[in-house]
Amino acid sequence: MELTEKMLTMVVEKVCGSRSVPFNDQVIDFGSWTRITMGEAIVKYSSNRISLEDLKDRGKCEQLLRTEHVEFDSRMPRGNLIGLLFDHFAERHLIQPTIVYEFPIELSPLAKCKRDDPSIVERFELFIGGMEMANAYSELNDPVDQRSRFEGQLEARDRGDEEAHEMDEDYIRALSYGMPPTAGEGIGIDRLTMILTDSRSIRDVILFPHMRPE
Repeated sequence: MELTEKMLTMVVEKVCGSRSVPFNDQVIDFGSWTRITMGEAIVKYSSNRISLEDLKDRGKCEQLLRTEHVEFDSRMPRGNLIGLLFDHFAERHLIQPTIVYEFPIELSPLAKCKRDDPSIVERFELFIGGMEMANAYSELNDPVDQRSRFEGQLEARDRGDEEAHEMDEDYIRALSYGMPPTAGEGIGIDRLTMILTDSRSIRDVILFPHMRPE
């Protein structure tokens, strides 16, 4: 998290000559960063309509989703319901640079569990301008745990989740030979360029845009 904050702040200063940049009729201040857990973000942006303790109760998560008319599959694990609540209440409000961490394990099939709480993983995402800007996590390197996660993802695919991972026997076999502790981060360079150039559409900044048929 610290590396991400320092790196992007330096990039903004080098490119724009200032830590504050205009974007979408707002000013993004890269001199001010926020860190918040996914649960805290849901509580904050739902105006305390649900508490951190309530988020541990599947029934209360389902009740709030129904009240908000958010579609969900009743077979979804609780972690997926928390993800829907975050998407519905919080994401669009994360305008200033905000790091969200403590993701439920169900949303992160390739990330390592926290040592003191196996229900969440060592992962964070960066949001700026209401958009996801980066995704980072400690790689899961336990082949037994990884197989179990993939099996859970197969169940999610059966429920209609097209983004769920399929089983990857080659990956599991490679892990069984051994992988050292590893972490990685992917940063959306195109989205960052949108913000630095105050561009409303990603088509304006990507190097090879999809062209509309003439």
